[in-house]
Amino acid sequence: MSNVQSLERALTILNTLSDYPDGLTIAKLSKLVDLSKSTTHRLLATLVNLNYVAKDLENDRYKIGLQTLYVARSVLNNNNIATVAKPFLKQLCTDVNETVHLCLEDKGEIVYIDKLESNQTIRMYSRIGNRAPMYCTAVGKVLLSGMTPARLDEIADATTFSVRTPRTITSKEALKEEVIRVRQQGYALDDIENEEGIRCIAAPIYSHEHRIVASFSISGPSNRVTMERVNDELIKKMKNCSQAISHALGYTG
Repeated sequence: MSNVQSLERALTILNTLSDYPDGLTIAKLSKLVDLSKSTTHRLLATLVNLNYVAKDLENDRYKIGLQTLYVARSVLNNNNIATVAKPFLKQLCTDVNETVHLCLEDKGEIVYIDKLESNQTIRMYSRIGNRAPMYCTAVGKVLLSGMTPARLDEIADATTFSVRTPRTITSKEALKEEVIRVRQQGYALDDIENEEGIRCIAAPIYSHEHRIVASFSISGPSNRVTMERVNDELIKKMKNCSQAISHALGYTG
């Protein structure tokens, strides 16, 4: 069944605005979504009426409206994984004083569904709802490690292995080797592979069916999240947290 064009365009506008918290003018927005100004204005008028978009009258910029928060809240409140994991991830964040993310896989990418900030002066730039590739993120590697060989092949075949840093995985073969390593050790590293100067360690969350259904990570500057700290402290804390959350979801492994 083909998409309804006006609905598809409206959702494209919402997705685009979500990347610009300070808002966009109609001229800039229409270029980004590749629509005429008149069409963009017409769609925005409907979205504003429904409170999915808000217009800043001082600078004529359009921003995401409060109705999107209601929708997002409903989704997160109904996500049992996020609800169950929250207290454990809060404690982990407090213990290590680094940013903690909770992620799911969607259409071959990771989606951040929760974020807990440290009180460090240098923080991670990420937002709930953001998406990222799987091949160069620790949370992505963990989620890949729980997939069937067929699904792993499907995602790897569809992946464009962009070089983000000198350490980025750049081939399907290297990714599959890394996934095997993740399965064996029970955690994954993004060892400055996705962003210069940032290191992450991730672990799985298992369901009562013994499937990996989510992953969570500790992320921070590589001068704080050193490999020495990873080996001496963080691996153990991640595995303990993984076990606690998984058991709370009914996992008996």
